Amino acid sequence: MRIRATVAAVSGALALSAFVVPAAQAADAGSSHRVDFAKYFGQYASSGKTAFSASGAVEGDLDVSFSNFKIAKAIKVGTTNKVSTTVTYTLTHGADVDITSDNFLTVPVIYHGSDATPDSVQGPDLAAVCKAVSATTATCKGSIDIYPKTTDADLKLRNSYAGTWHGAGIALDLESEQSALQTGLATTLVQRNSTLTVNAAPEPVKKGATVTVTGKLSRANWEDHKYHGYTGQSVQLQFRKKGSSTYSTLKTVKTDSTGNLKTTTKATVDGYYRYAFAGTSTTPAVNATGDFVDVK
Repeated sequence: MRIRATVAAVSGALALSAFVVPAAQAADAGSSHRVDFAKYFGQYASSGKTAFSASGAVEGDLDVSFSNFKIAKAIKVGTTNKVSTTVTYTLTHGADVDITSDNFLTVPVIYHGSDATPDSVQGPDLAAVCKAVSATTATCKGSIDIYPKTTDADLKLRNSYAGTWHGAGIALDLESEQSALQTGLATTLVQRNSTLTVNAAPEPVKKGATVTVTGKLSRANWEDHKYHGYTGQSVQLQFRKKGSSTYSTLKTVKTDSTGNLKTTTKATVDGYYRYAFAGTSTTPAVNATGDFVDVK
């Protein structure tokens, strides 16, 4: 089954049929169903059910629960290309739930914000594939597929969404119109991808002379789909002697108001200079490719 995630804000309790629609109305030809994940969340967030506010609680009338939810510690998202990450989890279900039926599907999703009122939900293009390990348990493998340059307003990322997201599991029975949702299964960082450059000059340089090392730290802007300088960040200037595989830190420099870096050091031996950024919760660590300087 082909799954299309949309994240429009929804109010009011919604029936399952309201957020599962025929493929003819979906964006991808050949699909059998599309699921609107936000409507699914909205069904519980606005229904007044207090259990939904308890992270890890199972909501719904389908006898299904989720555990062992495994996802990457961090997901780096740039400005244009689709980013996918694998999710695995254990599905436990009642004996009356037929997970092999064409009417059954399950998906992992991640959401930003609170369990009750998430401000963004991202899901997969395809339903998870599950393999039974007993009469009532299965191991499932799915994905989270993020499109940073989507034209779908409901799927667009905002820069403020960078940081911690939470994992959830959804299971649907399209024939009986039963469903289950379990939030708070795991956490991951969805980060604005970073880039870092370096240039050491002059090349070559006399031994004992000054080397000026410049560079720039940038990160993805999810709202205008460009990279901009990351200001006020501490970045290490590192050096690796020719023939060595290990960098050592020479000093720490801060990026200026446009993300630029500039400092000086004394040339002693041939080697490679680079800048190294340790990362933050919103932006991943990155190292510049070393720039070689020949010392005469």
